[in-house]
Parts: sequence; structure tokens; C-alpha cells
Amino acid sequence: MNPFVLNRRTWLGATLAAATVAAPLVRAQPRLEPSAVSIAVGGKAAFYYLPLTIAEALGFFRAEGLDVEIRDFAGGARALQAVLNGPYDVCAGAFEHTITWQARQQALKAFVLMGRAPQVVVGVSHKTMPHYKSMADLRGRKIGVSAPGSSTNTVVNVLLARAGLRPAEVSFQGVGVQAGALAALRSGSVDVISNVDPVITQLEQKGEIRVIADTRTLKGADDVFDGLMPAASLYAPSDFVKRHPRTVQALTNAIVHALKWLQTAGPSDLLQTVPESYLLGDRALYLAAFGKVREAISLDGLIPEEGPRTAWRALASFDPALQGQRMDVSKVYTNEFARRAKDRFKA
Repeated sequence: MNPFVLNRRTWLGATLAAATVAAPLVRAQPRLEPSAVSIAVGGKAAFYYLPLTIAEALGFFRAEGLDVEIRDFAGGARALQAVLNGPYDVCAGAFEHTITWQARQQALKAFVLMGRAPQVVVGVSHKTMPHYKSMADLRGRKIGVSAPGSSTNTVVNVLLARAGLRPAEVSFQGVGVQAGALAALRSGSVDVISNVDPVITQLEQKGEIRVIADTRTLKGADDVFDGLMPAASLYAPSDFVKRHPRTVQALTNAIVHALKWLQTAGPSDLLQTVPESYLLGDRALYLAAFGKVREAISLDGLIPEEGPRTAWRALASFDPALQGQRMDVSKVYTNEFARRAKDRFKA
């Protein structure tokens, strides 16, 4: 029997057993400070944030004594603004935002990693760019990203910089990560799309795009960033992490629990857990997309030591505000919470 496919009854029993074990641990902990936490996320239906969805759907946050509110925004940059400007406590977003805002004197700290590769794919439209030959052909073109300033935007900026182009030489448009992204490409509103699954797999299966960069695998990410590029994470203002360590630990525990669950979850488990609306009306397509991004999902929530330096180099390649600066990237993340969670769940 394929170990990837779990018997549903076995999985339910394991989940209930885990909850039973977790309950006394939560009661034994000091009171969370606070237990009610709000999380802003940009494009929750994407696989990029699958561990967050799993933690919510299977009650892993509740098992840690948390009352979590998750608000979905059109893209990661907008979710970040909801944390910086209030009223949200924590952002589920791209790791590199911690570096961008550190350079702007806004201290953010990532404390658990959900993605060890960005999962972003860049594809040109067969409809409007049938004769694409090189990145130089993108000059003057309209590029659809989840939201300006988001990770999907960052990947394109890195590719442009490597080709000697500036972000100002193209036009970016926010298209979201679901139906809006599909409509934008199919209508010709954008010539290029930089997005995540399951949208990308749907466009690939329909033969609507030519992929020119793919960071759904560790090798693909290394080809673009020349190193390990940490991706989806939970991060918050550094002051929040410092003042509320037990709450941050509880959040981390829930995410690492979800990561562990995803390592052994079978297709039927996944389909029965995620909301129906995430499937884009095609369960087979959703599972095909999951197969393509599975390698990119973090195994244990730990941010690799070289990852922040890779992110810094990538951002500095196109952002004049970062060029020539020196930064201690160790200040934008911590692995102390993920290490404890890893030990607890043996992730």
C-alpha cells in the first residue's frame, strides 16, 4: 500500500489522539497573552498558504488554546499593510517582506516557515505573446501578479534584473490568485502571469501559458535565486513576538502540527479538509497541483540559516533602497519557537 495514502479512519483516530494529548498540555501552560489572535493573509486559497488552512480546518489552533481570526486579502502586500497599520497581529506572507521593511526601519520577525520555496511560476500568454524568445520581450508588457509588492511581484523583479531590465520597463497589475487571475490572462488584460497553484496548473493543462520560471521545486527556486529562498511564513512586528512569546509558541505549534500532517496526508484527506471553493471546480486538477508544490512545503517550520541571505541578495538585485546597505539579517527571524515545536511533534 502506498504510504502516501492514509486510511481515513486511521487518520481520524490519530487526529483525535493528538488532540487528546494536546489538551492537557494547553491547560498546563501559562495563560496565553493574548489567546485571541488575528492573522492577515493574502490569497489564502493558494497552496502557498496550505499549512495555514490545514491548521485552521483541523482545529490545531484551538488545540493550542488559541482563538484565531484569519482575514484574507487580495495579495501579500495588502495583508502586510493590515498588520503594519492595524488591526491585525500577525501576517501570513512572504518571508522577504521582513527584509524589505527592516530596511525601512520597521522591525518584523518571522517565527515559523510554511514554504521552503516560493511556489511562484511565471508564464507568458500563448495568446498575446506567441513568439516569445527571451526576457527582453517583456519590455513594455503587462504582467499580472497577485498584488503589487507581493512575492509574485518579487520573482518577476529578480528575473528582470538578471536580464538587465528595470521594473519600470513593464506594467504590473494585481489580479489575485483565483478566478481573477485566470480571467486576466484569458481576456488578454495581461500578457504575462506570475502566480501560484492551483491557478498555474490549470493554465498549464489548458495550454494557455509558456512557463519561463518555476519555483515550485527546490531546484527551480535555486535556478532563480541562486540559493534557498524561504517563502510563506508567519511573521509579526518584533515587539509582538517579544511581548507575547507563549502566544507565538502556540501559533508555531499549530503550523508545525499542520506541516507534520501534510507529510503523510493522502489525496482524500486533503480533499476532505480544504474548503470546496479552493478546488476551482476540479478535484483532479487540485491534486495534480498539490503534487507539483509538495516539495516546496516546509518539513519542520525552521528557516534555513542561508535563506535570509539569499532573500537579501534577491531583493538588492532590483531595489535601489537596499543597494549599498548593510543589514544584519539575523534580526528578521527566529527559529527558537520552531525548534520547540519540532521537538514536540517530532517533525
